[in-house]
Amino acid sequence: MINLTINGKAIQAPEGATILEAARANDIYIPTLCYDDAIEVYGACGLCVVEAEGIPKLLRSCSAKVSEGMVVNTESERVIQSRKIALELLMSAHDGDCVAPCQLNCPARTDCQGYVGLIANGEYEAALKLIKNRIALPASIGRVCPHPCEKGCRRANVDEPINIAQLKAFAADIDLNSDTYVPDVAALTGKKVSIIGGGPAGLTAAYYLAIMGHEVTIYDMMDKMGGMLRYGIPQYRLPKEVLDKEITVIEKTGVKMVNGKKLGVDFTIESLKAESDAVIVAVGAWKSSSMRTPGEELDGVYGGIDFLRGVIQGNPAPIGKKVAICGGGNTAMDACRTAVRLGAEEVYVVYRRTRNEMPADKLEIDEAEEEGVIYKFLTNPLSFNGEDGKVKSITLQIMELGEPDASGRRRPVPVEGKTEEIAVDSVIMAIGQKLVTEDVSELELTDRGNILADEDTFETNLDGVFAIGDATNKGAGIAIEAIGEADRCVKIVDAYLKGEEYETRVPYISKRDEDTIDYTDREKAPRQMAKVLDADVRNKNFDEVSLGLTEDEAKAEANRCLECGCREYYKCKLLNVAQRYDINPARFAGEMPQKYTHDDNAFIERNTAKCILCGLCVRSCREVMNLSSIGLMGRGFSTDVSPAFSLPLDQTNCTNCGLCVSLCPTGALTEKANLAKQVPLNEQYSEETIDIDGKPVKVLVSRYNGRVLRVVPNDEVSRTANLTREELFDKINK
Repeated sequence: MINLTINGKAIQAPEGATILEAARANDIYIPTLCYDDAIEVYGACGLCVVEAEGIPKLLRSCSAKVSEGMVVNTESERVIQSRKIALELLMSAHDGDCVAPCQLNCPARTDCQGYVGLIANGEYEAALKLIKNRIALPASIGRVCPHPCEKGCRRANVDEPINIAQLKAFAADIDLNSDTYVPDVAALTGKKVSIIGGGPAGLTAAYYLAIMGHEVTIYDMMDKMGGMLRYGIPQYRLPKEVLDKEITVIEKTGVKMVNGKKLGVDFTIESLKAESDAVIVAVGAWKSSSMRTPGEELDGVYGGIDFLRGVIQGNPAPIGKKVAICGGGNTAMDACRTAVRLGAEEVYVVYRRTRNEMPADKLEIDEAEEEGVIYKFLTNPLSFNGEDGKVKSITLQIMELGEPDASGRRRPVPVEGKTEEIAVDSVIMAIGQKLVTEDVSELELTDRGNILADEDTFETNLDGVFAIGDATNKGAGIAIEAIGEADRCVKIVDAYLKGEEYETRVPYISKRDEDTIDYTDREKAPRQMAKVLDADVRNKNFDEVSLGLTEDEAKAEANRCLECGCREYYKCKLLNVAQRYDINPARFAGEMPQKYTHDDNAFIERNTAKCILCGLCVRSCREVMNLSSIGLMGRGFSTDVSPAFSLPLDQTNCTNCGLCVSLCPTGALTEKANLAKQVPLNEQYSEETIDIDGKPVKVLVSRYNGRVLRVVPNDEVSRTANLTREELFDKINK
């Protein structure tokens, strides 16, 4: 045995062992992408380098042998820099999406591609569970989310984006109407968390902290939980019966819910701190923003959030027959459509830009117009005019579009001397909402009057107190943004409760160059939209407008997905190594030498654009299977892996054994979609006992149709049996 030291740890290794073998035998990590114990050492990737005292150059640990007294460092600054350069070079020629753009565009990072694919396969329960890894209220969010995920959907380059939001609601509704899924809860940790605010952020944080085993209590000032989902979203968009069912599921995880208790009146942050191990402030933004327009103080001028809350609580404001709504967002759409349902005969939406610049969801804009709403585009209130203290009309400034502003939209500018006046009975200002600052006087605020919370850790100026959602930093946003913050905050709080550090660094992922993607081979298919109530029916009541997707519609829609994200994401060795280091492949960027390859093989999909030329597939095919169905074609930077003469795999001697798929570190070789249940591609190994010199030795064996594909032997077999690989395989086969 040889004595050596790796990373300060004294170990022993058999004479003739490599540094990599010695490290792995002692649970010391050294990355490698081109090494496998089933084939001969190649040393192509350059990631397994280590530094040894007294040796000037870095050593490739997969081939360098141990020696007596050797002192090795696997993570020195020099080693790390070498690995980073190697990774940057590999990634600069790796053209693939680790994660689909829809998921990257979702503030909660929901695995949209994953659950859409499960719905396509009819696996609705699995889809729901995947959604609930990130979203605790999927039926509610599926109905109200303005779906930023769909804005990133590449299907739009073929025809229209996937209807991701309604697919989410489809899977969630099936769950709520059957045996509702309640996740397993971890053993109690003895830690207590108090959450102030029962809106989407607070409910989400409570759900996941409870699942982790923490004792959670939510305090909310309203008579029911739900926050703006309950008191800001009309019944016709989000039936409160649906919200109630989802909140009940959260309660079943052990969350205690206390309603009718207001911060600053019934308790303080400090009083909750005294009885809790951590506090999360998720109070939301409950104050309607002012327009600073003369006449706002007049009777009949209402804030958008105040108006909607009154309707939902059964105390609608007296709006009369002629109503003007100021604003172009989703709150303005909720307000105008609610006004129609309350019996208003003339409902105007006053917006200073054009229809194309409206931030509201297009579907909401169109459906409001169908219900009778009148749009006054390129107009802006100059004043609200009153008589005897009651609003009677609005003077509108006529606008035109100028140069783009910071948002990228063209800035509206007044047309000098042009105005218009319209008679109204009431005005609803739906231009935004903000925090009630008096409620959070114990916390430090930003210049904009929001809670100051660390962007990465959500920590406030009080130790153990975290803040999330509409009340913090940039102010009110959409519900899925608050949910995304809650998801991240939960991990921080869990680590805080355990006394652990939490890594907030954003790990590297690979993204395709959008300009290089070819969609010409994609067949167009119509986007499936849920049917809705007729306009002349729905505008007279608060029944839910959308009828939801049918099963056939949901499956058809889900099957439109282009599956942009890599199916090998969770087991990609290249990504696993790349995410350990801060790399910048862009500094080596150039023309991608490899293109996406499509062939007619029934089982294996080759994607040469993801290939890093590690050679594992070529060498395993030749050394283990004795087939040589694929090889390295070309020379230099344009080299790629292909069958001989660039034939389709089906026209070679390939047996579709899947060994190359199981060894590929990047997803360049994968099993084709939906074939996992049909074609065994050797993800599972069986334990077998073989005789080595009269002594039984256990090994793990992977087979296909009875043929041995891989052997994972213990140290005794590989280092002391003195057998060639062929002899070892023969022994197993016998």
